This record gives sequence, C-alpha cells and structure tokens, in this order.
Amino acid sequence: MRKLLAALKLKLVLLNQVWMGRLLQKMLGPHVTALVVKTENGQFAIAPDDYEIGKALRKKGRYGQTEVETLKPYLMPQSRVLIVGAHIGTLVIPIAHQVAEVVAVEANPATYGLLTMNLALNHITNCQAINIAASNQTETLEFLINRANSGGTKRVPQLKKFIYYYDQPEIQRIPAVSLDEYLADQAFDVILMDIEGSEYFALLGMQRLLSHAQALMVEFLPHHLTNVSGVTVAEFVGAIAPHFSHLTIPSQGIVLEQRDFIPHLEAMVIAQQGDDGILFRKD
Repeated sequence: MRKLLAALKLKLVLLNQVWMGRLLQKMLGPHVTALVVKTENGQFAIAPDDYEIGKALRKKGRYGQTEVETLKPYLMPQSRVLIVGAHIGTLVIPIAHQVAEVVAVEANPATYGLLTMNLALNHITNCQAINIAASNQTETLEFLINRANSGGTKRVPQLKKFIYYYDQPEIQRIPAVSLDEYLADQAFDVILMDIEGSEYFALLGMQRLLSHAQALMVEFLPHHLTNVSGVTVAEFVGAIAPHFSHLTIPSQGIVLEQRDFIPHLEAMVIAQQGDDGILFRKD
C-alpha cells in the first residue's frame, strides 16, 4: 500500500508540473520562448514551461552549486573541462569563469539554443558549445524531448516508464558520435557527465578522453541504469574503473578505493539510492 501511495503521489507531482508549465506558457503568450532570470551565477534564459531546473532558477536563483563545489579542487586556471549534457549552462557558466577552456555538449536542439544564448548573456568567450549526442559510435538516436523537465531529455528508454513520458514528450532523431572521434585532437583535465541514462554508451566512446582526465563527475541514478540503458553496475563501472583509482560519493560523504566501486554501487542500486554527481579521480 505504501508503494502504491508513493507512486500515486509522484504521478500527481509530475502531472502538476505539466499543468503549471502549460498555464504559465499560456499566460505569457505563444511568442514567449524564454524568460531571463538573474541568479547567483549570472543571467539565464530558461524555457517558461520547465518546472525542474527552470523553476529552481526562478524561485531560488541557484542550481548546481553542490556539484561545482565538489569539483572546485580540480578546477585550475589552466584547466580544460568537458561537460557532456550541458543543458542551459547552469554548470558551464560558473566553471568557465574558473578555468581556461570549456567544451559543452548538449543533444537537445532547443536546450542548445538556450545554452548558446546564456553564453552570450554572460559574456563567456572560452566555451565551445556543440549540439550533438554522445554515444559509443556514429549513429542516429531517438530522443524524448521533454518540456516539463527539459533536463530529463534522453534516448528512448528500453523500458517505457511513466516518469519519462508524463509530459507527452516529442520524439526527435538526434545525431550521435563517439567523443573520442569527434574530439580526436583534444584532451581534458576534468569531465562532467549528466545525460539521463546514456552515460554508459558515451563512456564507451570516450576511453581515450577518460585516460587523460584527472577527474570524472557523473550522475548515478539506478533507474537510469535499469530502465534507460539496460546495463548492470559492473558494466557501467567497467567503462570507468580502468582509468580511476578512487570514488567519492558526495551524498554519503565517503571515499572508496577501486576494489569497492562495484559492491558499493550495487548496494546503492538495491536501495534505490542515487547521487547527482559521483566523482571518480586518479591518485
């Protein structure tokens, strides 16, 4: 009964996001494609009907500070940073102010438009924005283009759950590449990745880039592994562990050695515990 009530409550919350987003868009009018908000990290153009990151920026004036703080020891004035799943730039902008160069990859065409707008609004000149999906090969992927939570845009999941389809997302075909090939002449000190379940495939396609990086921050959500990519923890870790010796899980305040990566993350999956950005690092 508790699980049923929790699932019902989640459905109502998600549907309320859709209704509120559509109401706000209707009030603003059909020609308003973005709102500009002033935040702790600068000005951001956001989609009016985005009720996740967009709402956080409108109401609180902040988003992503925890991840930026976790990465701070690795962000040097000479650093080059790769952000895969850049969204509208809430992490890109503050990081770009601290490092030499950023490459920001964003698959969703509409979100990419807001990203480039936000780079201009904040006078960011050291960031190259790329509108492409990251995968393990050159291919064309079907993506769910979510509106109520544009940050939830993802490749079509293997298991079609309500949480991915509640806002009736449009399906678009998006070109995808191996980042090792697409960025063949580049290397990065720090890599951030948040691509809603496509992480495993992207990681397979960037083994050279991972070998050069000192740190990798990646979102870890059990339902993405199970429902979206359909891979095990062992497969996911297998694409990462050869390049890194330690793992920090910020939400739990612990640091793990390589031999403990798989058992600890498997335990998190069983407990349905996730983290917005677990941090792998070299010695």
